[in-house]
Amino acid sequence: MTDGERSGEEILVGYDGSPDAMRARDWALDEAERSGRPVRLAYVFEWLTVTGWVGPGVAPGVWPDEAARQQVQELVRRAAADAARPGLTVTGEVLDGPPALILQERSARAGLLVLGTRGHGGFGGLLAGSTAVSVAAHAHCPVVVVRGDDDSRARAGHVAVGVDGSEQSLLALGFAFEQAAARKVPLHVLRAWHLPPGQRPPSDPDSRAATRTDRAELDEPLSRWQRTFPDVDVTVEVAEGSPAALLVAASRNAQLVVVGTRGRGGLAGMLLGSVSQQLLHHSHCPVAVIRER
Repeated sequence: MTDGERSGEEILVGYDGSPDAMRARDWALDEAERSGRPVRLAYVFEWLTVTGWVGPGVAPGVWPDEAARQQVQELVRRAAADAARPGLTVTGEVLDGPPALILQERSARAGLLVLGTRGHGGFGGLLAGSTAVSVAAHAHCPVVVVRGDDDSRARAGHVAVGVDGSEQSLLALGFAFEQAAARKVPLHVLRAWHLPPGQRPPSDPDSRAATRTDRAELDEPLSRWQRTFPDVDVTVEVAEGSPAALLVAASRNAQLVVVGTRGRGGLAGMLLGSVSQQLLHHSHCPVAVIRER
């Protein structure tokens, strides 16, 4: 076991050679340069049928096929070698099993798990692949799903975070502060409120009072984190509207948007809430989903 695994600080990347996986690898390398953490590229090898298997750069063949495994191992070895940067440790490994399950298990030994939106198994109609959604819901460490256009990595924007007072949103707030401090960019904190169906809109004075109440609930957690990261410039926005819509809009100019897996509106049986799911499907920049720290 590596030092990174023992400390829980390793950055684990789900890697299969697809364009989305390469963007996830590059995002993880940027994060490693800021944090000094080691990076591990994990290719999860799943054989779905006994008649054949297709992987990147690998001809169809019967699985298990040692030649196919060697080709995948070489793919991962080259990817790790190509990712080499001064002062960074980058390794690769090939694992067997269902990708979502294996990555969830490996996340217990990682400090951060980074994924692309879709891999080679993705379908064109899926905005975010099933592996990314499943892992974000069940992982034992923060998960970053690298969305956005090719220029989003170089975007000189802020870090945005959605906070509704729930336990997981407060975990997201702490992660967002850490990211803003490491990137030396401002932090934009968003809190949304909306009326229950059928309720009349409040008058202007009532609306302002509701906004002040929501803003006051953020004071204590914000003060606590600002004492830890005094150099982070923080702005707070409390607005009426859909939390998902507000965060998707904020992601247009952000480097990273951070959210908990479920907020106060989540149902107990839903491990991934509607807001985090909407961001995984529609965000204009990478999304960090925080379930555990």
